[in-house]
Amino acid sequence: MKPEHKALDTRLASIEGHIKGIRKMVEDGTYCVDVLKQTYAVERALQKFEAELLRGHLATCVPNGFKEGRNEAMIQELSEVFELARK
Repeated sequence: MKPEHKALDTRLASIEGHIKGIRKMVEDGTYCVDVLKQTYAVERALQKFEAELLRGHLATCVPNGFKEGRNEAMIQELSEVFELARK
């Protein structure tokens, strides 16, 4: 596994652990506000994961696509990602 993929996998494992913790909190009847605090933490962790994944894509895959002459496809892909991020 590439180092950048390992870092992403580590982030996902952490998020997965938080989700399992939230599930247990709900099962145990933990106070709602405490559960919400954890869900907000997971949302922020996912945003950081997305930012890192996008950074890597912009640094490697996109330049490679342009070098390979797939300009139109790269522009379309970036437009789609931009639209998804705005929703």
